[in-house]
Amino acid sequence: MTAVLDPRSPGTSPRLAFVASDRPEAQSARRELSARYGGVTEDEADVIVSLGGDGQMLETLHANLRRGTPVFGMNRGSVGFLMNDYAEDDLLERIAEAERTVIHPLQMDAWSETGAVQTGLALNEVSLLRQTRQSAKLRITIDGKVRLEELICDGCLVATPAGSTAYNLSAHGPIIPLDARIMALTPISAFRPRRWRGALLSHGARVRFEVLEPDKRPVSATADGFEVRRVARVDVFERRDLQLTMLFDAGRSFDERVLAEQFAG
Repeated sequence: MTAVLDPRSPGTSPRLAFVASDRPEAQSARRELSARYGGVTEDEADVIVSLGGDGQMLETLHANLRRGTPVFGMNRGSVGFLMNDYAEDDLLERIAEAERTVIHPLQMDAWSETGAVQTGLALNEVSLLRQTRQSAKLRITIDGKVRLEELICDGCLVATPAGSTAYNLSAHGPIIPLDARIMALTPISAFRPRRWRGALLSHGARVRFEVLEPDKRPVSATADGFEVRRVARVDVFERRDLQLTMLFDAGRSFDERVLAEQFAG
């Protein structure tokens, strides 16, 4: 990973790159901010300012996996859980005082029925989903030991702490503090065993899903937006050697948002 200028260091003025989603309000914000603060390319930037919603933030982080450049998001989209509030004033000061959140992606190795393997990286979750009206049948192995011989379900996912408030939460999985160093293994509409609600795993665990009856019950695997159809086996593990940095306004850190979400009505 390339070294980046710490925007919080005294006397520094970080070089900013502005990127935006296709939404008109995001594009308008990019033009306004670029005119006011200047702008460089993403390769030259010390900090990338991402304008849009959570989807735009994920795209920006994925695009900068190898650079490791810190990203400061501002909401010009809809949900914006991963974004700061939008304001044109005092941007350099906000970045200088921002709190850092470091996340590590999951790697998905997905084997097709022919034996071909495709690899994807996920910041939120790796999910397996049934492709037809037939329920999926999955065998789940953790660190080489079979833990669930047969799960009949609509699907199953492995979520990072950063992704625990996304699809994982909608599937009734646990919200995980960012510094917990664990992953959530969460079933999606489990039919058998009906009472199984998932598990919390060490961040170093290696998860293997085997698709049972793949011809009758085809399953797809998705790492964030990267999908592989008709998989036979999927391995999931954390890439500790890759890290991404999100910047949040002082007092509005990601941990604070996760805590507040647990008390939301």
